Amino acid sequence: MMETSRQNKEAWEFDAYDFWIKQAGQPQERAKMILADPVRSLRFHVSYFDTFQGIKVANICGSCGKKAVPLAALGAQVTVFDISEANKKYAMELADAAQVAICYEVCDVLEIDLQKYAGAFDAVFMEGGILHYFHNIDAFMQMMHALLKPEGYMICSDFHPFTKISDVLDFQQPAMGYFSTEVIEREMPHARFYDEETRKHFPKCSLRKYTISEIINAVIGSGFILTRFDEHPAWTDSDLPGEFTIVASK
Repeated sequence: MMETSRQNKEAWEFDAYDFWIKQAGQPQERAKMILADPVRSLRFHVSYFDTFQGIKVANICGSCGKKAVPLAALGAQVTVFDISEANKKYAMELADAAQVAICYEVCDVLEIDLQKYAGAFDAVFMEGGILHYFHNIDAFMQMMHALLKPEGYMICSDFHPFTKISDVLDFQQPAMGYFSTEVIEREMPHARFYDEETRKHFPKCSLRKYTISEIINAVIGSGFILTRFDEHPAWTDSDLPGEFTIVASK
């Protein structure tokens, strides 16, 4: 597991800060956009939060702060857990530009310090496709459960398992068998934005893609009460599933 963590950390730190500058813009400009309408920055995820003001949120694999900063702007106390120092650099600059406070812990999510963070959060929130970076989904969900206060809730929004058999989100990733349990190596999702020569040098990520039943059973098996499961259309084709959201309470 440690080797997998090191591999994915290397991949997520490769040119990541410069990538966010190119794709998300300078932190000052991105901050202006977020502050103009922080609700819009949260996309459809906004509807899953009971409230924002004063709640403590663990933003899992929160990357460049694109969700943490609008959450903080709406009044939440946000701690990001992410494996990439480069992601932290952009996120903290973004928070400073937006004049909001966020905490940012660079670590393997499966090794979060539970002496410090057990039962610390009202909500844990993740989005943008992160589950496949964790090869033991049961351990992952157990960690999410441990982070929450009693009656806290998890919002887990991720790429739909349909993407195992179809590149419906246009990530230029090969398909595989839906029921495959194989651990695979694939390039970073944003590698496709680079020229072919640069793309050759991107470190590979180690991934384990799950079925719907594996994800739901891991949530239930970790002690959560499943309260909602929604499927969302792909951004490339509204007739096909691209994302899903699970809401579960402790």
